[in-house]
Amino acid sequence: MSGHSKWATTKHKKAAIDAKRAKAFAKYIKAIEVAARMGGADTSGNPALDLAVSKAKKNSVPNDNIDRAIKRGAGLTGESIEYTEIMYEARGPQGTALYIECLTDNRNRAAAEVRTAVTRNGGTMADAGSVAFMFERKGVAEVTKTDGLTEDDVLMAVLDAGADEVIDDGDVFTVVSEATDLPEIRKALAEADLDYNNDDPVFRPTMNVELDAEGARKFLKLADAIEELDDVQNVYSNADINESVMAELEED
Repeated sequence: MSGHSKWATTKHKKAAIDAKRAKAFAKYIKAIEVAARMGGADTSGNPALDLAVSKAKKNSVPNDNIDRAIKRGAGLTGESIEYTEIMYEARGPQGTALYIECLTDNRNRAAAEVRTAVTRNGGTMADAGSVAFMFERKGVAEVTKTDGLTEDDVLMAVLDAGADEVIDDGDVFTVVSEATDLPEIRKALAEADLDYNNDDPVFRPTMNVELDAEGARKFLKLADAIEELDDVQNVYSNADINESVMAELEED
């Protein structure tokens, strides 16, 4: 797809490094706690919890951590865990927009930390709604590329499950669908024996902003600072960093 953002590809390449950080584990633990709080500790009767646990295991979260998170979320330890989902909007270099998803037990702390990270790294906080309209909620699954696997092969596997499109994203094929169609997409990929990851609802930009090298440096510094915050679950953006600019940044 012409103009597709390469930022997602950049983030994918960083995933192996990020997975080693406690921050990455915390994201999956929070998801487990929220699912257990909403539907109880039994994975067989709580599909959201079963999916959250599966994702955590797939990303090497230790079983002991998973078990403790289930018990905390379900209230079996006497602790009270209650998270609130908040979306923040910000502007970055060269007209880029950032849509910031937080899951927090302290709204004031989250707001203060996001604002500080944005303003100290060259961004500005945006009024509610001024960024949100640039994004749409979609389901996304990233299919691992293997020898002989083509974009058409993936499309044929998921077309009847509700897929909108399949995009060649360098290291992976990205399957895009309506968020509500993700369960069927997962089922279709499993039936086709296609290995996949990052199968979540996301906010995708409706239009992208292409950055030059200077803008890309500033943007990545800003995005990284926001993503490092404990309360931040995801950062979505319309930044488009093309391959030649990425190559230039990697030489720095």
